Amino acid sequence: MLDKKYYHNNLDKLKQMSEEVSKDPFLPCFHIYPKSGWLNDPNGLCQVDGTYHIYFQYSPFDENKKDILWGHVSSKDLINFTREEPFIYSDSEFDRDGAYSGSAFVANNEINFFYTGNVKYDGDYDYVNDGREHNTIRVKSIDGVTYGCKELLLTNSDYPKNMTKHVRDPKIFNENNFYYMFLGARNREDKGLVLVYKSSDLKDFSYFMTIESVENFGYMWECPDYFKLNKQGILICCPQGVEKEDFKYQNIYQAGFFPINMDLENKKYELGDFYELDYGFDFYAPQTFEDENGRRILIAWMGMPDANYTNPTIEYKWQHCLTIPRELKYDEGKLYQKPISELCKLREEKLSLERGGKCNLQVYEAFSNDISSDFEINLRKDVKLSYQEETLTLDMGESSYGRKIREIKIENIENIRIYSDKSSLEIFINDGSYVLSTRVYSLDYLFYSKDLDFTIYPLKNIIIK
Repeated sequence: MLDKKYYHNNLDKLKQMSEEVSKDPFLPCFHIYPKSGWLNDPNGLCQVDGTYHIYFQYSPFDENKKDILWGHVSSKDLINFTREEPFIYSDSEFDRDGAYSGSAFVANNEINFFYTGNVKYDGDYDYVNDGREHNTIRVKSIDGVTYGCKELLLTNSDYPKNMTKHVRDPKIFNENNFYYMFLGARNREDKGLVLVYKSSDLKDFSYFMTIESVENFGYMWECPDYFKLNKQGILICCPQGVEKEDFKYQNIYQAGFFPINMDLENKKYELGDFYELDYGFDFYAPQTFEDENGRRILIAWMGMPDANYTNPTIEYKWQHCLTIPRELKYDEGKLYQKPISELCKLREEKLSLERGGKCNLQVYEAFSNDISSDFEINLRKDVKLSYQEETLTLDMGESSYGRKIREIKIENIENIRIYSDKSSLEIFINDGSYVLSTRVYSLDYLFYSKDLDFTIYPLKNIIIK
């Protein structure tokens, strides 16, 4: 349990850790990272009265994840950020072992936050079928900074009897004056699925339906998110336990989406094929929200649970960051991810790099358009991106800390957009129809290509204060 009193009684430790964090040469310039300790899933993403609120799983006093609560940054423009005090603490009987992931829904001038309260019993349990509670909890806030009492909405006895104790990560969808809560779940046959609950008032929810694939596709579907883009239903989730295939499902856990035709009124749906959202090493728990301009924006954790690779940042008392925000578009059966337009404000004077030209920039945005042939790009001294025989390969070389190679089959490549931070790469192919995100650790920032011309913008830092 980590409550507000404990947090404030240990501010000296937080200050000491944050001073260590500031010394790290790999500290990001334009990504959100923890002041100290551990960061993972983005939570509660929303915009209210012109202010963006980004919450995340946060362990402020331990860089290896312990005592999880909700961290919080706010922003008016997604360029200048304020670090707020932690938002939801694990300070009740319903969430004593962690205020786990959840989301926000704005209604009647209030922000309704829904999240999973984790409780683990002492004893000899497997913590899958027995030994834990995954409680669905609501808090309400006017300003996104303070909230009233915690309300227990659902607990183990409210989930279908064929479920394990793994039911979590609530996300709300509103249609025809009803509210539908989507929850990731694992049943006792080890099949991943999504449970849907229904409410007329955002408080009293009852079981409504289950969404699942015909064949088993992993044993758990985490972090569900349902929305519509260009009239197409999209169900994002993170299946765990999917077997690897050539060019697909290469991470220990996956993050992607199903196109879905949903008739909630009649409890009917048609689930399409699963598509990965990102083919890199570090992308998980994506969450979306619609901002006040009507954009559907996605932010994900630039990390991967239970991965066999590491981050040297632990030496400086921190781990992980969030991806850059991405605007989603759906057109002619494809989902596109485009870095939000606000990032253009970080650009400094444009550089033109002709084929064979080299530069040593650390932090940049790079474009290459009108690609019509195979190529190789040097992203760091030992990190290469190449395309040959319709296969795109990201080879991490010696900068990997255990990350090795990722490959994607792509029939043709027309354009590339690369965002390079001090310890990350986000690579957008064909207007964002394919993306690769990865942490990378090399202080040798040599960039060149003998095959392609590039337009490059050095990037300024975002402000996090």
